[in-house]
Amino acid sequence: MATKKLHTVRFAANKRNSFHNTLMERINRYFEQKGISRYANTKMWVKTTVMLSLYFVPYVFMVTGFGTGNGWLFFGFWVLMAFGMIGIGTSVMHDANHGTYSPNRKVNRFIGSILEVIGGYSVTWKIQHNQLHHTYTNIAGLDDDLDSIKYLRFSPRQPHYWFHRYQYLYAWFFYSMMTLFWMTAKDYIQIVRYKQHDLLVRHHVSMGQAIFRVTLYKLFYYGYIVVLPIFFSGMPWYYVVGGFMVMHIIAGLVLSCIFQPSHIVETSTFELPVGAETGGKEMEDPWAIHEVENTTDFAPGKGFLTWFIGGLNYQIEHHLFTGICHVHYPDLAPIVKKTADQFGVIYHVEPTFWKALRGHVKMLKKLGRK
Repeated sequence: MATKKLHTVRFAANKRNSFHNTLMERINRYFEQKGISRYANTKMWVKTTVMLSLYFVPYVFMVTGFGTGNGWLFFGFWVLMAFGMIGIGTSVMHDANHGTYSPNRKVNRFIGSILEVIGGYSVTWKIQHNQLHHTYTNIAGLDDDLDSIKYLRFSPRQPHYWFHRYQYLYAWFFYSMMTLFWMTAKDYIQIVRYKQHDLLVRHHVSMGQAIFRVTLYKLFYYGYIVVLPIFFSGMPWYYVVGGFMVMHIIAGLVLSCIFQPSHIVETSTFELPVGAETGGKEMEDPWAIHEVENTTDFAPGKGFLTWFIGGLNYQIEHHLFTGICHVHYPDLAPIVKKTADQFGVIYHVEPTFWKALRGHVKMLKKLGRK
């Protein structure tokens, strides 16, 4: 298969005493003065145990026949597993695959492999999320989070079709199918595309190896999540399939509602390189400023939401400091905001989750207009 290097862009260079340099100095000083590690702390390890238990304990009850004959209890297990899956996705595998549990790569790799257990593939996730999304946030053609299906328009730089007028109504159906599509077809599609763009090389895997491994992971996943409950739960097969669908619908919808209000909103700039029409590759702003102006925090605070979604409501801090465990984000946010204000960089934040979600709906409507 012929490969073609991805048409990437270059960000403007940081000047001395720039926003990014000043911010990094202040963040480094914060950890030095506090005398604490940037990596996971005791609270993080406790949360990891809770999230894993939320997923696996109901599963064990289910396959051991606990509550056989009680349909409500059976579906309740699947609902709990859905929230366990969300917690693992936002708090456990997400931090591990960013390398923030430990300075030891083996520890991060081991914890990050929980993604394969819940049906995903770490290599394609790292390419989509770490390489493309975090480097080229909201740049059409490079940020893989923007390049969804034809029926969803996430950027003013993407083609417009008549049905996008209604995407603010039907997008929720596709959001609810997100994890189900991911666990079935998405990894295969990405492997082929990333091979075409020569992106698998960095992870030392060929397309054949990636497809073989993904196939094994999928067989393992569907074997324990569907086949074993059919044989051992004592419930009819259609209850198992129904519960499996309920789990993925909840997980897909909730995860989408966590991620989308951080980037697909009216305050994002969706900038392209200067002179992009004639092949320009230079971005006007440095990378850090681009990240802040295309990202929005919401519901700041140290409450349950921040705990449950792995600090992803502090999306600005996450994009600027992917190598820092999310448990530190609430304390870093005031430093980031103060520095942004000092340098005239717009720091976007919504006071509540619901206001942020309404902002996303408004942007879907706006993008739906020609």
